[in-house]
Amino acid sequence: MASPARSTVSAQVPNSLHKPSSKDLKPAANPPPSTTNKDVKVVPQSSSSSDNNTRKSSSTPAKSAPDPEANDADDDDDDAPPIDLETFEQIMELDEDDTHDFSRAMTWQYFSQVGTTFTKMEEALSAENLNELSDLGHFLKGSSAALGVAKVQDSCERMQHYGHLRDEERGVDITKKEALKLIRGCLTKAKKDYVEAEAWLKDWFEKNAVDE
Repeated sequence: MASPARSTVSAQVPNSLHKPSSKDLKPAANPPPSTTNKDVKVVPQSSSSSDNNTRKSSSTPAKSAPDPEANDADDDDDDAPPIDLETFEQIMELDEDDTHDFSRAMTWQYFSQVGTTFTKMEEALSAENLNELSDLGHFLKGSSAALGVAKVQDSCERMQHYGHLRDEERGVDITKKEALKLIRGCLTKAKKDYVEAEAWLKDWFEKNAVDE
């Protein structure tokens, strides 16, 4: 680094180097300023733009590579209810009486669809058929949403995107190997959440539906 620039201090030739005259013997009206540390001004050296860029880049944390398991469906809030009550109540409004025949038939049809779809998903996973897995995820997502089975709906929606080699939550493309691993996790969670939802729905109809 270059030494700081210092202000120039004018030097006066000492009187001892020439023959004194009567004029030289008179005291100077304005004696030369003494050279002290406080008379010296240091000019700060400005940092170059490249130095600024270097410091800026070093202070910015590097973006880590996406982790294919960071978005695993197992990270969901398990304390959330298995059924979206607002959606379920809308289904109840379609019933003509307290027998809840319409909503009951719709619910038991959903139970049948889930069992068949889970079996097909397992077969598609074994065959590593991502297109089939995406289609099945899309199908079960719609059925679950119609009845308010929110957790299964969420897992199936992720499965649908993973089948297209896409992680929409992280906004990144994924490999086939990553997709199959993530779909396996989603399917495991969907099955677990479905068991809770099925138990909740059966219990509700047992307590609230009036037999004919």
